[in-house]
Amino acid sequence: MADIAGGRLAQDLSPKVGSLIRARRRQQQMTLQMLGEAARTSVGYLSQIERDQATPSLGTLAQIARALGVGVDYFIAAPSVENAFSRSEDRRRFSIDGTSIVYERITTEFPGNMLSAFIMTVPPGYRSETVSHEGEELLYVLSGEITQRLGQDEMIMKAGDALHFRGNQPHAWANHTALPARLLWTGTLELFQSITASRARPDADKKPERQPALSTSKPKEDQS
Repeated sequence: MADIAGGRLAQDLSPKVGSLIRARRRQQQMTLQMLGEAARTSVGYLSQIERDQATPSLGTLAQIARALGVGVDYFIAAPSVENAFSRSEDRRRFSIDGTSIVYERITTEFPGNMLSAFIMTVPPGYRSETVSHEGEELLYVLSGEITQRLGQDEMIMKAGDALHFRGNQPHAWANHTALPARLLWTGTLELFQSITASRARPDADKKPERQPALSTSKPKEDQS
């Protein structure tokens, strides 16, 4: 384990996220086009992810995982949360392979819960992809500064600033400063689910229904 901000970053993140996504997609007999439509992500970007030339944000990875009938924990070694109380110095940190954002999971799971929440440490120069999805998000800047784009609007958010919005609005954010930013992200995206429970569902291995794909200018690539 490597120490990051006094915490521990999970290193057991291999094999690469891209190869796991490709393997699961082929197991489901889905083309890139089918997965892109179900996950509302462009085919070109999905191809880059599968070839480990791009790293999805946690939210985008959740959309891909849902389209493939699994939870995010199918692709990354995220720490489990056994109860609702956690101390800052004891929380485990983790990241998605290939990205320098560090996540601290601060929510737990119980029957009927709707919220997921993380403290995110965003390095200088990081830019997210533009996404839209179901549910809602609440973003609160703990320290540092980020530039948030929501629809046609762009705003600079500093420590103490907050933004609550519907996830179906195209949104993206970036850290254009020379210092890390720490954010509290809360949303209703279902990020983690038991793989065993997922496989136990009668429809777990059925191909997801097609959903309208996001418009994109990225060219389509190999569909196999």
